Amino acid sequence: MNLNKVFLLGRVASDIELKRTPAGQSVCTFSLATNRIYKDASGQKKEDSQFHRIVLWAKQAEIASQFLTKGALVLIEGRIQTRSWEGTDGSKRFTTEIVGEAMQLGPKSAGVVDYSSNIGKSFDAPATSKKKNPQDDIDDEIPIIEDGDEIDIKDIPF
Repeated sequence: MNLNKVFLLGRVASDIELKRTPAGQSVCTFSLATNRIYKDASGQKKEDSQFHRIVLWAKQAEIASQFLTKGALVLIEGRIQTRSWEGTDGSKRFTTEIVGEAMQLGPKSAGVVDYSSNIGKSFDAPATSKKKNPQDDIDDEIPIIEDGDEIDIKDIPF
């Protein structure tokens, strides 16, 4: 038995590109950033960021283009796929991407303040709200568990 399954929780790192195939099928692509915090051999904290190309199809592509913006938290479940093609210079080119099979939007406080008020509007400007910037509280809401740290059962929120 073989398994090709990926779970990525990260932040949208690029604008969402929504396109349609000649047959009318919706497809969108965007970059997702994930990071890892660890201690090196000398005990110094280090951070490693990875960027993943995400491809979503059909209804998921339309939902992503409507609700996701740069910096929004999103969970993608999918599979790894490598494609190849011939470049304009005749060389063989390759790309590895995550084809999303399921998507879960992050909490409202981790992205757009009010999704419903932004339908059909540009996502470049923040939603009209007198609340403070939700990005300020993100570090407090999402704990970072580092490799080698012991987890205390009292720290688990459920």
